[in-house]
This record gives sequence, structure tokens and C-alpha cells, in this order.
Amino acid sequence: MKSICLFFQIHQPFRHRRYKFFDIGNDHYYYDDYANETMLRNVAEKSYLPTNQLLLKMIRELKGEFKIAISITGVALEQFELYAPEVLTSFQELARTGAVEFLSETYSHSLASLRDKSVFEQQVREHSRLIFELFGQKPKIFRNTEMIYSDQIGAQLFQMGYKGVLTEGVRHVLGWKSPNFLYINAHNPRMKVLLRNYKLSDDIAFRFSNPTWSEYPLTAEKFTGWLNKLDTKEELVNLFLTYESFGVRQPRETGIFDFLEQLIRLIAKSDSLKFATPSEVVAELQPISVVSVPNPISWADEERDLTAWLGNDMQKEAFNKLYELHQKMTGSTKEDLMKDWNYLQSGDHFYYMSTKFFCNGEVKYCSNPFDSPYEAFINYMNVLSDFKIRLLSFAPGDSHEQEVSTLNKLLAEKEKKLKKMKAELLHFQSIPKKRKTSKRK
Repeated sequence: MKSICLFFQIHQPFRHRRYKFFDIGNDHYYYDDYANETMLRNVAEKSYLPTNQLLLKMIRELKGEFKIAISITGVALEQFELYAPEVLTSFQELARTGAVEFLSETYSHSLASLRDKSVFEQQVREHSRLIFELFGQKPKIFRNTEMIYSDQIGAQLFQMGYKGVLTEGVRHVLGWKSPNFLYINAHNPRMKVLLRNYKLSDDIAFRFSNPTWSEYPLTAEKFTGWLNKLDTKEELVNLFLTYESFGVRQPRETGIFDFLEQLIRLIAKSDSLKFATPSEVVAELQPISVVSVPNPISWADEERDLTAWLGNDMQKEAFNKLYELHQKMTGSTKEDLMKDWNYLQSGDHFYYMSTKFFCNGEVKYCSNPFDSPYEAFINYMNVLSDFKIRLLSFAPGDSHEQEVSTLNKLLAEKEKKLKKMKAELLHFQSIPKKRKTSKRK
């Protein structure tokens, strides 16, 4: 039987507010709480909650015949707790069924795997800890930010204890090979590689409601027919999608939820198809070949490369300036600095600066809060400048930085004294004056 590996990915960044130059050094709060809550509530009501309700219904109905995999970034889980706790509860309910495998990834949807091994490992450890805390699972399969993968990244992940990794079935990497098999890492044959069938995945995620598409309308019967027509020697079909494909990119009115329900039923009851989680695929199937990826790939746009995040000078400048701070961050234990450090690493900030496209409609659901890549760059660099000032006040480096740190501390102390003196002055001014009385002789 052919294994169908159905995987969903969920991420929501902490979006920055409009942070001006004159805010630097004066206001250390960077986030647009209203936009973050509004966006999360909107996606939760349209996608997360109804999709979870449907998946739970199908798991209970099909009793062991339906299984899926999910990965959720740490920053998305934080926002569930802040703005939509019922969403987190619904994912925990799915976890309790035993039919959902939660995968590991970077905590903040970061690009750290491209720059710093230690930061990458720290991000992954933090995410894995949170998954265990919330869902009781210790992930053994990894899905990197935007499916970014290379031979080196795969080998590092094996050293970190992972048995398999998910990435894109890129045409220029595979050549004549099919993505519908299990592969191994070129540096370490014990590391298994699952490749996304982007044609079939994107038929659901992007083309489902497109009336100009030659296969429109797409029905569950038609899609199942395509699966059954694949070469019988092919053992695996990896359908990897974002959750927003259901209810946001493809609104409820298109019939996407009815399609998903019927597709699940047809596959579960098929004599030639079955659902399998990534861990089951890795354990049950034999790899057929090495997949060699010397240069990093992703699942973004037609090139399947990194240019959506690191394609222009603005993106590279912001990326390099951010990770130049890593050494100083190793000496910081302040919780607020650690949180901001994690949030600053979200790949979304660099995606907003892309000049390739303003909103990539072919790849992912895009909600760019900035009017231009330049505006996104300036805003991010202003935030990063303030963050660096705060960081240097606790972990100064060379003599110049130490001098800046000392001056910042002096200014902070003077500001504190001025506020105290002002409060005391107001207190004394509020005390009513006693009237002078003259004694009568």
C-alpha cells in the first residue's frame, strides 16, 4: 500500500509596530499588540478552530485509520496562550487522540540554521521543550523554517538526535528521481529525508479554488484517482501544507472543508492507500537512494531557494547585524532580552524586506504589514538598534561599547532620580499650607 503522509505547518510572528528613529533608547516595547491579536483571532476563527474540529471528528470516526503530523512554532503557541487559548486547547485535544505526531522546528521560525549552529540548536531545544510541555511528545522528526534544508543541516540534525527531516522535493535536486520515495542524507545515511510532492500539495493549497485551472473543480474523487494512478512502485506521497490553506487561502465558501473531509474518508477506506505519520514512514520504509543537497533549498517560489529572505542587500545587512549580537547574548539571562532576541529572529521580518515580490501568492499566505521593503528594513533596523543599546548595557564589549554602556547607565540613573525628585515635589505641593494665627492679648 502507498503511504500518504499528511503534514500541516502553523506559524504566526510577533509583528512589530511602527518603531521610529526617535523611539530608539526611549521606548523598548516593539510589538503591535492590536495587529497580532486581530490577525490571530481572524485566522483562528477561519482556519485553526474549524480545521481542528474536522480533524478530531475524522480521527474519532475512522478509529486508527487516519493519522497526521503537525508542527507549530513556539511564537505561534505563545500567541495562542495570549489571544486564543481555545485554539491551544483544541490542539491538545488532538494530541490526546494518539493520531497526531508533533514535529520539531525552530522556536521562532528563524533562519539560524543558515548562520549559527549554536543559535540553531538553542532554538530547536527551546521548541522541543515547549512541545513536550504542552503536548507530551518528544519530537524525533524535524521540519525546518520554510523547509530549508541542505546536506550539512541534515547531518547536524542527526547529531542532535533526529531520525528524519522534511523538505521540498525540488526538481533541480531530484532530476529524474521521484519525490515519492524515502531518501537518506548525503553526509549521514542514517538520517532519513522525506520530500514534499509540491505538485499535489499545491493543487490543494493554491489551485483548489482557481476557476482558470484546467483541473477545476477539484474533487476528492479526482484527487484520490491521481494518487491511485501513480507508479505502483512509488511507496510514499508527502502532502505538506500550511494550516491557512484551509479557511484562509481557500475560504470555507470554496468547499475546501468538505473536500478535506471526503478526501480523508476515501484514503482511509482505500485498499491501495493508507495514512502514515513521518515517524512511521521512517520506521517502515526502506530508503531507495541518497538525495544530495549541497546548497540550501526551501519551499519558496519557483526557485525553491533562499532569495525570498536573503536575496537583497537590505535583508543581508539586517540578518548579519542581528547575528553579530549572538556572542553578547550568550552572557544575558534577562528574560525580556531573551524574548526579544527570539522574536527578532523570525524569518518573516526578512521576508517583508524582499524586493522579489511584495506578496508571493504562489507560495504562502502573506500578510505584509509594511507598504514597502525599504519601510520594513528601516523599521527592523530601528528596533534592532534599540535592542543593541539594551543588550550592551548588560553585556558591554570593547572600550567604546563599555563607554556607551556606562553613559546609558548614568542617564538611566539620572532619569530615575529626576522622577523621584519630581514625585517628592508633587507630594509636598499637594500638602495644604497651615494658616498663620495671631494670639490676642
